[in-house]
Amino acid sequence: MSIQTHRAERLPAQPGSVEFDADVLVLGGGPAGTWAAVSAAERGARVLLADKGFCGTSGATAAAGTGVWYIDPDPALREAAMANREKMGGYLQDRRWMARVLDRTYQQSNRLADWGYPYPVDEHGRSQRNSLQGPEYMRLMRKRTKQAGVAILDHSPALELLVDDNGAVAGASGVRRQKQDRWTVRAKAVVIATGGCAFLSKTLGSNVLTGDGYLMAAEAGAEFTSMEFSNPYAISPAFGSVTKTLFYGWATFTYADGSVVPGAASKGGRSAIARALLRGPVYARLDKADDGVQRHMRVSQPNFFLPFDRTGIDPFRDRFPVTLRLEGTVRGTGGLRIIDDACATSLPGLYAAGDAATRELICGGFTGGGSHNAAWAMSSGLWAGQGAADYARQIGTTTARRLLSAATVAFRDRPRRAFDPAALAKAVQGEVFPYELNYFRDASRLNGALARLDAGWRDVAEAGPADPADVFRAREAAAMLATARWMYRSALARQESRGMHRRDDFPDQDGRQRHYVTTGGLDEVWTSVRPHADAVHAEAAE
Repeated sequence: MSIQTHRAERLPAQPGSVEFDADVLVLGGGPAGTWAAVSAAERGARVLLADKGFCGTSGATAAAGTGVWYIDPDPALREAAMANREKMGGYLQDRRWMARVLDRTYQQSNRLADWGYPYPVDEHGRSQRNSLQGPEYMRLMRKRTKQAGVAILDHSPALELLVDDNGAVAGASGVRRQKQDRWTVRAKAVVIATGGCAFLSKTLGSNVLTGDGYLMAAEAGAEFTSMEFSNPYAISPAFGSVTKTLFYGWATFTYADGSVVPGAASKGGRSAIARALLRGPVYARLDKADDGVQRHMRVSQPNFFLPFDRTGIDPFRDRFPVTLRLEGTVRGTGGLRIIDDACATSLPGLYAAGDAATRELICGGFTGGGSHNAAWAMSSGLWAGQGAADYARQIGTTTARRLLSAATVAFRDRPRRAFDPAALAKAVQGEVFPYELNYFRDASRLNGALARLDAGWRDVAEAGPADPADVFRAREAAAMLATARWMYRSALARQESRGMHRRDDFPDQDGRQRHYVTTGGLDEVWTSVRPHADAVHAEAAE
């Protein structure tokens, strides 16, 4: 199928910078970003995509395989698919959005097959489309993005959003790290698909995911939602970064003395592992997998075994130390709040997709790995790209718009010295990594962490501009700090345990709190409550 392309235009620029004019700018080159770019281009828009890494190889998906929430269009199957996750998510999902995503994911997965993705087949010759291998998937998506006529800026992290005099988002600016210069894109609409925030926790593929898009959007005034659902920890070898946890269902977990960790092998066993790790080392051995399962594991997730092969450990026969690595909003459900079916945010001209956007609408308060997140990336990416293209077409000519930077941190002229990005990142990690702070939450510990985080923000807000060589890392560290403050303010506001959000001081789920927590702000973080969709629909029907 041929695609009519409309390419972004390169404009004259000052020395040391490059400038472009586009209808739609996509920030992020993972699955959500590439789907957004392709769909916007197919809508007739001139599209430019800027990726922090190399589009097609960076990010959580490109590094590993992932399940996909792909369900055949059988009403009974679809009903079961929606129902079986509602309790786990605390009944915060919206059935209308779940159905939309199931429909769109089915169509997009089939489209991948038409494009040549090598889905495996079962013994009956039926194509199995409920999982994707990240390297092949993202290689194909980069190819299709380029074929759609999208201009790609690799190794070009965005640092700031640009807004017009009315506050509408109108482009972005960043750095080209390999060329050591700056880029600016004037755009009629921007899609943020920069992923979530894993706080540089060394989870596979996630060290580019530091909440950069959150910070840029917040500086322009965007809102967030469900940020309390941001404390998933994944099991990993203590000496590795692979956080694919499915295989640990075949594991026995033990203390250093060889005694079994009670409850670690049960549903919800991660809590038992976390409490055991507070006491000392925990070890695992995949001794419950028979020869056939072992062979299947090796074929389905070969990268799971890389750290073991490199260290000479046989995970099926040898005990090995494990840890829990924080995955933050990458496997959480919080993110930028979207306000319509086209994934528009609360800011005109700004759209969000993938992990940068909330997944509360289909996951409620719990996701787990892959599956729903992968489906959301496909679906929200397509909707955001189409919505941005339609918005760009509606606003028409914008050449006369005066553009202003929305950036604050590391850009403002202040008398104090610039802050140390590495020291700030380490300080934030000290408040979000500990299980006793983030996994097992209570008001006293959260308030203590917030007092330290807020003090850190005051220092950051009063600091002078970063050195050009440090501004990229400074923005990363500041984004991590801002994300932690939204997480913990929202966690304090939800005085119950629901989904992945657990409060030691409120251990039960409270039926009166079946609502969403919205948050935002930088110098002063605020929270508010929004009713669940069912309540809104009921009120509208009265």
